[in-house]
Amino acid sequence: MEKIQPMIGIIMGSSSDLKHMEAAAEFLIKMDIPFEMNVVSAHRTPDLMFEYAKNAEARGLKVIIAGAGGAAHLPGMVASLTILPVIGVPIKSSNSIDGWDSVLSILQMPGGVPVATVALNGSLNAGILAAQIIGTAQETVKMKLYEYKQELLSKVMEAREGMK
Repeated sequence: MEKIQPMIGIIMGSSSDLKHMEAAAEFLIKMDIPFEMNVVSAHRTPDLMFEYAKNAEARGLKVIIAGAGGAAHLPGMVASLTILPVIGVPIKSSNSIDGWDSVLSILQMPGGVPVATVALNGSLNAGILAAQIIGTAQETVKMKLYEYKQELLSKVMEAREGMK
């Protein structure tokens, strides 16, 4: 059986972040976009992080979603090592100060090293944004995104009808 080449890398600083990152994976499954998911810690495994980021493009990845809590250096450090778009997911972890430290660590990147940042624990939006990036070059993904947007519209319209 041939292994499908991942297009999106989902990484997180700790396995405890998995519960916050699963929504991105679930959305990518819904969109039929192949992805990989790994723990890559900027602080505990910096050599692994460097290797992951520097080889991501050569391995066929198109987008990286990086979730991290606390000091949350993972998204920014990965972005500094690759030209691929990096989407940062700030995570309110056990060592986090209400999540603000994570948000600001990812959001406040210096000029020249952009990280697209979604809401605290917002991996669903990270998955959607990654799919939208892929959809600019893949018609099948683009069509599935249009269907998804239609589903959102339908849910709102149903809610409106339920309020009458």
